[in-house]
Amino acid sequence: MSNTRVLPLLEPEGSDAVAPCCPPLTERPLTANEAEKTARMFKALGDPVRLRLFSLVASHEGGEACVCDISDVGVSQPTVSHHLKKLKDAGLLTSERRGTWVYYRVEPSVLAAMGKLLTTAPTPA
Repeated sequence: MSNTRVLPLLEPEGSDAVAPCCPPLTERPLTANEAEKTARMFKALGDPVRLRLFSLVASHEGGEACVCDISDVGVSQPTVSHHLKKLKDAGLLTSERRGTWVYYRVEPSVLAAMGKLLTTAPTPA
């Protein structure tokens, strides 16, 4: 007899929620709020360590990575945690604690929104 049960996955709420940011830059001018959010994302990715961590999470098998698998980026563990927090604060990563480890995920909607933001409108032939 087992007391284990499968718990449903919940969508993140509040500050952990990841939502697409903005329309393509060529579609219309950004609002002040959209520009702030977009600048936070690009500022977070403007640091080479953060960009590397973001890439490690995004390219990790299964779309998520344990902090134990991505901490070898040439800086100390506290510095890795600091950079991961900056990426979370910018809305680029979500995280989930499982026991003693934290798993990070790049939501597909974030990657799609970032790609869409920088796409240009097709030029007329």
